[in-house]
Amino acid sequence: MRNTARWAATIGLTATAVCGPLTGSALAAPDATPTSLYAPSALVLTVAHGDTAGMSTPVRAVTLSCAPTSSGTHPDSASACAELRGVSGNFDALTARDGVLCTKQYDPVIVTVDGVWQGKRVSYERTFANECVKGSYTTSLFAF
Repeated sequence: MRNTARWAATIGLTATAVCGPLTGSALAAPDATPTSLYAPSALVLTVAHGDTAGMSTPVRAVTLSCAPTSSGTHPDSASACAELRGVSGNFDALTARDGVLCTKQYDPVIVTVDGVWQGKRVSYERTFANECVKGSYTTSLFAF
């Protein structure tokens, strides 16, 4: 049941983030030129506590849209989009910052990202040992 609720929330937020800006375009004249040359980049990011996302209920979720401008419910969408552009949307390329010291306490935190990055479908999941370790990996993307 938890997994179904998580996917329903993720799909609903993704649909809103991706399709929301498109709702007004149906009224445009057929011969109108496109107003945007950017591939869509709209993501839903979630944070949960536990060992696997399928068995955990998200405690926070935000939307992030990066094209043509940064927007969404993410508290620092401009920095988060800049961070993603810096690694070309490769979430595995995000590395820990130097000089961050964390305890060895195991209290797993799961981050998921679902949506579209520059026109391509993305789905990412990563488990961090604790909140401090999660915070050491990015400056703004997972800070919500």
